Amino acid sequence: MSVTLDIRLKRANKVYHEGETVAGVVLLACKEALQHHGISLNMEGLVNLQLSSKSVGVFEAFYNSVKPIPLISSNIEVAKAGKVPAGKTEIPFEFPLNAKGNKVLYETYHGVFVNIQYSLRCDLKRSLLAKDLSRSCEFIVHCQPQNSKVVPTPVNFTITPDTLQDVHERKALPKFLIRGHLDATNCLISQPLTGELEVENAEVPVKSVELQLVRVETCGCAEGYARDATEIQNIQIAEGNVCHSFPIPIYMVFPRLFTCPTLETTNFKVEFEVNIVVVFQDDHLITENFPLKLCRV
Repeated sequence: MSVTLDIRLKRANKVYHEGETVAGVVLLACKEALQHHGISLNMEGLVNLQLSSKSVGVFEAFYNSVKPIPLISSNIEVAKAGKVPAGKTEIPFEFPLNAKGNKVLYETYHGVFVNIQYSLRCDLKRSLLAKDLSRSCEFIVHCQPQNSKVVPTPVNFTITPDTLQDVHERKALPKFLIRGHLDATNCLISQPLTGELEVENAEVPVKSVELQLVRVETCGCAEGYARDATEIQNIQIAEGNVCHSFPIPIYMVFPRLFTCPTLETTNFKVEFEVNIVVVFQDDHLITENFPLKLCRV
């Protein structure tokens, strides 16, 4: 017998804040009347921490700190054991979105070593001969916006061979002068990162100019921390030998789910940086790094 089970939330964007009510319907569709042993709905919020391969050697020190951190967990019975008629049946539900005890609901974030996820799972129990049905649905939690205004902190930069860090053979680098500015490094997550860049002169033609958004995830405890930086997105803002002293706009939208307000807790941290990467036609690559602080207002 064909039976489909689904969870539909009332909000199309699936975005909720702490203290609000997550509401929707459990949707059942079957060609014939369906006998069941109860329908339950479970809401769960978890922080999953994972260690990178380079941290495996110190795994034992981190063992307790990398266990999943529960943020919210509640269960309701949607329907008692009985029979569902043929056709489509909608069963409404409501869940208050409140953290467990003194926990804080962190914002939804999909990272590599840190993952903050909220989900609903519906279980329909059936007789021994029929397989139980289960369906999951992720919803998104945004942290409560800050009341205070964020004052932009513009950053001017000048990049030359002499300003670069971690250079092994500075003499081998082509001569160049690149200037520019970022409009702010304390950024609103809902607004793009903006600024300008100018190649004033370059001994070797430029091949490409790119913006690289990086997440820096830290997992650990008092015994030590594992800190890993991974790329989220890379946007090319110029290709080929750009005109000298011509302003190139810097514009990057922060992607949903892969970024969140900068977060620091006792067990983990999520921070962000942006790299300006210039590649020359002789394949020399230079990078300038800027730490960012993301917030929601």
